[in-house]
Amino acid sequence: QVQLVESGGGQVQPGGSLRLSCAASTTIFNIYHMAWYRQAPGKQREMVARISSSGSTNYEDSVKGRFTISRDNTKNTVYLQMNNLQPDDTAVYYCNAKLLYEYWGQGTQVTVSS
Repeated sequence: QVQLVESGGGQVQPGGSLRLSCAASTTIFNIYHMAWYRQAPGKQREMVARISSSGSTNYEDSVKGRFTISRDNTKNTVYLQMNNLQPDDTAVYYCNAKLLYEYWGQGTQVTVSS
C-alpha cells in the first residue's frame, strides 16, 4: 500500500497564502495520478485539483486562478499552492493517489479567518 502524509496546513487571514505538501511512500510515484480533495463542515468532499502522470491539471471552478497543483517526481511529493485564500476555503484537505487503486492521506486542516 501507499502511505500519503500531508503537511503545510494552518490558519491564515483572508487574502493570505499556504502551500500544502503531500509525501508519498511509493517508488513508482511518477506514474500515479495525484489530487487534492477537501471537506468543509456540513459539506460533501470535493476535488480541488488534480494532476496526471503527464502533468495535465484540472481545478474546481472556485479555486481556478488561485490554486496551483504541481508535483516533484524526484521527491515523490505533490504540492498545492493556495493564494488569495478566502473563508470558504476552510476545510480539511486530503491528498489522493490513484493508479489501479486509490490511497488517501490523513488530512491537514486549513482555516481562513481574521
